Amino acid sequence: MSTKDIREISLLELESFLLEIKEPKFRAKQIWQWLWEKKARDFDSMQNIPKKLRDQLKQAFTFRVTQIDQAQYSKDGTIKVIFKLWDDNRVEGVLIPTKKRTTACISSQVGCSLSCTFCATGYLPRTRNLKAFEIFDQVVLINQLSEEHCQKSLDNIVYMGMGEPLLNYKEVIQSVNHITSPTGLGMSPSRITISTAGITKMIKKLADDGLRTNLALSLHAATNAKRSEIMPINDTNPLEDLSEAMNYWFDKTNIRPTLEYTVINGVNDTKEAEKALAVFARSFPSKINLIEYNPISTANFQPTGRLDEFAMALEKQRLIVNVRRSRGKDIDAACGQLALKTA
Repeated sequence: MSTKDIREISLLELESFLLEIKEPKFRAKQIWQWLWEKKARDFDSMQNIPKKLRDQLKQAFTFRVTQIDQAQYSKDGTIKVIFKLWDDNRVEGVLIPTKKRTTACISSQVGCSLSCTFCATGYLPRTRNLKAFEIFDQVVLINQLSEEHCQKSLDNIVYMGMGEPLLNYKEVIQSVNHITSPTGLGMSPSRITISTAGITKMIKKLADDGLRTNLALSLHAATNAKRSEIMPINDTNPLEDLSEAMNYWFDKTNIRPTLEYTVINGVNDTKEAEKALAVFARSFPSKINLIEYNPISTANFQPTGRLDEFAMALEKQRLIVNVRRSRGKDIDAACGQLALKTA
């Protein structure tokens, strides 16, 4: 049997395969609908596909299904999921319900290669990139949890789980296409946010490719010296280059990017840090999310005691500021805590 998942091939490749085995071309769209709109996880569920053709598909392809290995439930309603992939690797995803919306936080890589010092995932090695269908499966499974526990479908998807999405560009973009396509999940791109630690070249490519998703930059410090100290990626993608890339993004898309800034005691919460952040945020149209720091066992950082004061200082300078309170801290599901830690 081929080790290729049928969801790794394009519609054109599927049509070519069917022609080779002398099956009518129209079957390709039927099969495609089962894969992406009806979210099939095996060939036998494709009820309007003849059994002979289903058997031929089984011989040529496989389904590498993603499964929920473990789910942990926070007292605030957040659900953290450890997904088991077909090769026994594992990644995490989170369902974050609020009164207004439900959000899925999903992963793009097994582990991460960027080694941000305040993030638990940064202490894990990057094992491999996820395939588009593995990212898609996370969304499908978290949506099922949302429907079961919140009685509603997902409102938003954020690529903010394990890994750097723009270092797995092709598969991430392909997953977005399946999630937003009318022949897929049909979700609006405006309800999807791709987060990046700041890969300038790929930010520009994302703008050029015209996906129309939202973009979040994990900033966390607004001077090169401090940012390089806590985020080694800044050595090769400094703030000057990031500012240029974010201006390029806005000029191309007219979508205001978000600056994610985790406020850490004694690291990036000083009045000087406020001023530096204000200067950087004004270098292109932006909005700021200030994030409550969530301690991890692998780093000796602590939350700031002046989160609200920090926010007020920025608001006085007429910047758009939101304070994001942590959810799921009791199950290590909050921002920066994903490290495959089980209950």
